[in-house]
Amino acid sequence: MGIKWRNWALPMAALALLGAGCVSTPGAPAEPTGAPSTSVARVCAKPATGPAKAPAGAVTVDPAVVGDLTAKTKSSPPNTTFWLRPGKHRLAPDRYSQVIPKKGNRYLGAPGAVFDGRKTNQYAFGGSARNVTIRYLTVQRFVAPPDEGVVNHDSADGWVIEHATIQYNSGAGLMAGARQQVRASCLRGNGQYGMNAYKGTGPIRDLVVEGNEIVGNNTDDWERRRKGCGCTGGIKFWAVNGADIRGNWVHDNRGTGLWADTNNNDFRIEDNLLEANDGAALIYETSYNAVIRKNTIRRNNWVEGRRYADRGDSFPFATIYLSESGGEPRVRARTDKIEIYRNVLENNWSGITLWENSDRFCNSPANTSSGNCTLLVKNTDRCAKPAIATAPLYADCRWKTKRVDIHDNRFVLDKSVVECTVKCDRMAVLANYGTYPDWSPYKGERVAEAITRKQHNRWHDNVYLGPWKFVAHDPSRVLDFGQWQGTPYQQDTGSTLDPRAGG
Repeated sequence: MGIKWRNWALPMAALALLGAGCVSTPGAPAEPTGAPSTSVARVCAKPATGPAKAPAGAVTVDPAVVGDLTAKTKSSPPNTTFWLRPGKHRLAPDRYSQVIPKKGNRYLGAPGAVFDGRKTNQYAFGGSARNVTIRYLTVQRFVAPPDEGVVNHDSADGWVIEHATIQYNSGAGLMAGARQQVRASCLRGNGQYGMNAYKGTGPIRDLVVEGNEIVGNNTDDWERRRKGCGCTGGIKFWAVNGADIRGNWVHDNRGTGLWADTNNNDFRIEDNLLEANDGAALIYETSYNAVIRKNTIRRNNWVEGRRYADRGDSFPFATIYLSESGGEPRVRARTDKIEIYRNVLENNWSGITLWENSDRFCNSPANTSSGNCTLLVKNTDRCAKPAIATAPLYADCRWKTKRVDIHDNRFVLDKSVVECTVKCDRMAVLANYGTYPDWSPYKGERVAEAITRKQHNRWHDNVYLGPWKFVAHDPSRVLDFGQWQGTPYQQDTGSTLDPRAGG
């Protein structure tokens, strides 16, 4: 898994499988760089407080007794409510000590209740029990290994995490299961992800992430440790079928803000404020069917975009990046396309890039989501020579960036704010020249021609302020607005451009 975001090659060039390094300066800030202008809440600075007294029938947990929460959870029946008194609650010093909830358990923190792993325990809450609720509790300083999580470690279904603060942990603050709801919580300063929405036993369905602040994650800078791993983000989504991501403030993360990677489907990403993330605000990779609307997206990708530009990389690494992702009517969802509309993108490093890696498809060594195939092919072994060269496998064995509708957005760029002169001003639809492997039926320019002209990818009725440029087919074709609107590309019908605007 993980993106290889460019891998473009000129004809006859050698294949270079380069990783999307997410590089930042040490000590990424875990605090806001500015108050949001939208209605998202500053839940990290002003967390909601829990009940000051134990609710009727609740089991009281004493912070003075080491392991009290574990012991009382074990001795109580399912559907028990636990009230954690003010103070630091601790587990036994064994690194594998954790709380294993029973079905329907509810954990409520009093004002000042903190569940502290003391940089000793790996996990806070694990096990397979369904419908567990955690509210008003701070969970901090646990040391989960990479790709593992502290809360809901085993990706159980139906959990509700609400008004919680999950901070300063290694690995992921949260994992996710089906029907999980994460609301009004602070996911701050975790070593890898704020949340890793991954379930090893199958897809996650019906995930809700609403009204949270997701800030300063990937403090351990995993993309530098594992170059090209694609293993970081404010939130990473893997094979999630049905997700509502709304009203969140996603900011100041090292790397990408929100990253959907590999066979995700049916996302609604709306009314979020995505700002000041080192990399892209949003990556939607090898996935399907999404609505991205009414988001405010500003000052993203300054660190990563500048780094690649400074080293001479001409790839249009953008703030919204769709990689081998598109609308697919055969995959059931609330929409049959990817629609990006009514967003405001202001002073980011470049805008929207639609990309396909011609060499990435089922069974190709260039498929970084190794072992995975598209949702249209159940038997991956069918994607092989000679069958892959004929219908329907020729179309169905590769993820496609198609049926993307980008309209009624406002794109603002003031280069004096971004402090750039070149390569920060791109809107793009392109692919590489196919070269690899030797049995690939996608060699040459056929994928670049398809994504640019034949797959119903369309910009229209947008407003551009600033000196925007446009890239079509491959990185070498940099166009002005008139060329972008003209034959053969015919993009941005009904759109306007004011190149003199300063933002």
